[in-house]
Amino acid sequence: MSNTLQITSQGALGALVKNIDLAQVTDDQLQQLRQAFAEHEVLFFENQGMAPERHLAFAQRWGDININRFFTHVEGYPAIAQVVKEPEQQGNIGGYWHTDHSYDQSPALGSMLLARQVPPTGGDTLFASCTCANASLSKGMQETLLSLRAVHSSRHVFGEQAPYMGQMEGRLGNSDAANQDAVHPVVIRHPLSGRPSLYVNPGFTLRFEGWTDEESAPLLEFLYQHIGRAEHTIRFQWREGALAFWDNRATWHWAVNDYHGSRREMHRVTIEGEELSAA
Repeated sequence: MSNTLQITSQGALGALVKNIDLAQVTDDQLQQLRQAFAEHEVLFFENQGMAPERHLAFAQRWGDININRFFTHVEGYPAIAQVVKEPEQQGNIGGYWHTDHSYDQSPALGSMLLARQVPPTGGDTLFASCTCANASLSKGMQETLLSLRAVHSSRHVFGEQAPYMGQMEGRLGNSDAANQDAVHPVVIRHPLSGRPSLYVNPGFTLRFEGWTDEESAPLLEFLYQHIGRAEHTIRFQWREGALAFWDNRATWHWAVNDYHGSRREMHRVTIEGEELSAA
């Protein structure tokens, strides 16, 4: 197999990578992937039905693995989170705009999601570019946001009293570990690309630092609506064996819940990141 990868942009963000077997990536290919990841923010791969050991080995070439505190893990592999919805279940995991681990002081670099079983129709994932969204704001708004920091938390999503946890019984647990709160710049300087990126999300952001919830709500809602605009997003249609690797510092994602009565199982490996600096 040639070391030269075929990398095709998918629109506002994302690139489809062909001519690669993730179970045996060469050093030259890894360097090409690093460059593409920084540029495109999400990488998609087809026909990568690799064993769990290979999934973990590829992830470890990007950094240390985050052992998820809340997800049920794949049997025998605590570093692989199982993201599943059974035919009789109504709610799905991640069915709203969010970015993983923004509640951590050092948010995750990215997540690698591998499709093990997909429904006949539906079950797509939406992705949004927070760097594109920042660039399309007015200069005045960009300058205003540079001075702000935002509070993020896991408590209202994964905590003992969180309604979401009740809906995900058997798939999520360990509620007493939902004690993470973190404060991050609203506009970060992306660690890889250097581009300014909006860093708030509807899943885990509570308020601006020093502001009340009520004061924060209008501006946060404006930013959420702005980031989610069609021109900042793409939609990925899964096939069994497909893998998506997204950058949590530059993107949002949303698992579409439109496949009731069918089973969907994905395996997720998350890579540790670093503290984020202001743009």
